[in-house]
Formats: sequence, structure tokens, C-alpha cells
Amino acid sequence: MIAASSDLVAAEFNDPIWVSIIKAVVIVVFLLLSVIFALWFERRVIGRMQLRPGPNVRGPLGLLQPIADAGKLLLKEDMTVRAADKILYIVAPVISVFSSLLIFSVIPFGPTTTIPFTDFSTPLQLTDFPSSVLFVLACASVGVYGIVLGGWASGSTYPLMGAIRSTAQVISYELAMGLSLVTVFLLAGSMSTSSIVAQQDPIWWAWPLLPAFILYVISMVGETNRLPFDLPEAEGELVAGFMTEYSSMKFAWFFLAEYINMLNVSAVAATLFLGGWRAPWAESWPGGEFLNSGIFPPIWMIIKIWLMMFLFVWIRGSMVRFRYDQFMRFGWKILIPAGLGWVVFYSIGRQTMDYFDRDLAVYDGVAGIVAILLTFAIVSFVMDRKPNVEPVSDEEVEIDAFAGGYPVPPMPGQTLPPSPRSSRTVEATTDGGTDD
Repeated sequence: MIAASSDLVAAEFNDPIWVSIIKAVVIVVFLLLSVIFALWFERRVIGRMQLRPGPNVRGPLGLLQPIADAGKLLLKEDMTVRAADKILYIVAPVISVFSSLLIFSVIPFGPTTTIPFTDFSTPLQLTDFPSSVLFVLACASVGVYGIVLGGWASGSTYPLMGAIRSTAQVISYELAMGLSLVTVFLLAGSMSTSSIVAQQDPIWWAWPLLPAFILYVISMVGETNRLPFDLPEAEGELVAGFMTEYSSMKFAWFFLAEYINMLNVSAVAATLFLGGWRAPWAESWPGGEFLNSGIFPPIWMIIKIWLMMFLFVWIRGSMVRFRYDQFMRFGWKILIPAGLGWVVFYSIGRQTMDYFDRDLAVYDGVAGIVAILLTFAIVSFVMDRKPNVEPVSDEEVEIDAFAGGYPVPPMPGQTLPPSPRSSRTVEATTDGGTDD
């Protein structure tokens, strides 16, 4: 099956160079316009969630607010840290942006289409090959080098800590993401994105592979450094993490890469699990084939991408940041074991259903629900366990809230005078003992 799909891919993607250039330009323009819209969209949605208007002054409904924000970044002073490694300091954001732009090259926006007023036909996709999904994972991994190099080359403590956190985050959550995609490869028999979309004609794979879809959605939030997984930035702990020492356009490049990566993972989710450019339940609609032709496939694809983008914004407006230990424990002790368990469970079940000639989709749906319930039961059991700590009576411990110079701790080598509150507490205790 993989060899057959490889021949199909090679036969369809033989566009002239001028067609490939036009497709690449359209993709870049689409991504830049989508980022501008995403800035407005995120602020408006979070504003509605928090019972405030959001941007509403510059332009109708505040639609020109992203233009003002971009102008502000362009006009800011472009500073370079004196202790920075100059070359890597500048190259790091470029690596992040360039890697994020590559992923959309293998995302299909529609079937082979004839260009109006001509006889020329071409797929609505820049390119495709038998290992397209691996290409997506590779580009996502390379993009993290920009974050790591940016934090290290800044020559500052907080950016370096953010870069180290990003390294650990990529290792943890890309493993979970890769495991979530294994069952997609098993079901499709191919890693070509166009082939995977073509096989989702009767049913989208978000239902048969429901545990994998949920695992991917969680992993994609961690992969893009978004709340509640934005530990490499963590404004309350690291100021802005790896971006602390960046300003003006270099900061804007990192900002652009983050939002393009959100669009990337949303497009991958739509392609692998939500039917890609196919209309929902088109086979049951009158004229369903018409909805999968012409201008409709790109529209369906864009709608699905923005539904996933809404999920990003919804999570950001609803959840708080994890502690770092919670973040790593969730990745290594919950997501990765759940992914491994689902791969084993699906592989055994697929072989069993093929042997008995049963409906695989129904089996996968029931198995997915059971797997999710078991996962939540195990997680709840683990989280509810409390350490066996003996309670300490109030008489044994006396707490001085101002001990050690609180709220301002002493500098190294500095000795603070005793807290006046401590002396008052001792006097009050002595007086009370005398009265008794």
C-alpha cells in the first residue's frame, strides 16, 4: 500500500517551477494574514470570556489593532545585548520562523483542481511524499533550535533557563505526539498527507482514533509553548524566558513563529483526524460531491483550522500555568504511558478484528471510550493519593511570618536585625503566662 501511494504521489506532483513558486507565495501570504487575524481573534475571544470588550477602538470591531501592534514592534528600538553571541543571537529567530513556514508545504487544501479559464490541473498542495508526516515532525524539532539558541546566545540567566526548559519540553511532548500518530500510520498504511485525507472519505479518524486525537491535542499545546504549558516563557518566573533579551523585529520573529506553529499543528490535526479538506458528512447530504469540489475544499480546511485555533484560545482563557514538576510528571508519567498503551491496545485489536472480519471503526470507537475512562480513573487515583505525613500540632511549631527579612530577603553576607514582631510575640506569651 505504501509503494502504491508513493507512485500516486510521484504521478500527481509534477508541477512546473512557476506553479510551485505561486503556491509557495500563496502559502506565505496566507500564513502572514492568518497570524494578523489570530492576534485580533485571540484578544477578542479572551475578552468575551473575561467579560470585557477586547480591542474595539482601531477600526471596526478593533480589526486594525494587529496592524497597530505590528507598527509598534517595528518602531521600537532594536537593541542587542552586549554579552550576546551576535551571530546566533540574530540567527535564532530566523531559524524558528523558517522552520515554521516549511510545514504548510505538505498540507493538502483540496484535491486536484483545474485552474479556471485554463486546461491546467494541479493539486491544491505544494508538495507531498511518502514520509510527509515525518517531515512535519522534523521541521517542528528543528524550530526548537531557534528557541534554544536564542536563550543560550542572549548571555543572560532567565533566557538560558527558558531555553533549557524548552529542550526538556520538546523531548517530553514530541514523544507523546509521535505516539499519537503511530495508530494513524497503522490505519492508513502510509505517511503521505494526501493519502491519509483520501482514506477518510467514509469517516473522519477523530472518532475511530479518539484516544490518539486527544493525546495529539494535548501534545500540540505543549509543543507550541502555550498555556498551560508555556514554561519556557513563564512571565511570572522568567520575565519572558528565552525572549527576554529580544526587542523590536527580532522579538516579532519569535512571536510570528509561535503563531505560525499554532496554525501548523491545527492544520496537521485537521488533516490527520478531521478529514482534511472534506466536507462533514458529505456522503449523506444532497449534492455531497459538489461540497468536495471547486472552492469548497479550501473553505472546509480553513474552518477546521480555526476551530482548532479557537481551542487554543479557549484553553488559554480557562487554565493556569502548571508548575514545572507537574508539567514534566504529566508528560512522562501520564501522556507517554497512555500513548504506549493505546498503540499496543490498537495493534492487538486491529489484528483481532481483521481475523474475525469485524467492523474496525465500531471497535475503535468503543475501545477509545474504554481507554479514556480507564485513563481518567488511573489519573484520578494517582492524583488523589496523599503522602503519609504525620500531623504537627500548633504547639510544636511557632511561625514568624517576618523571619529572614520578609518580604525583602537579606543580600549575601548581610545579617538583618531581629524582627520586632518576634520580640512582641515573646513578651505577649510571657505576660499571658504570668496572668495565668
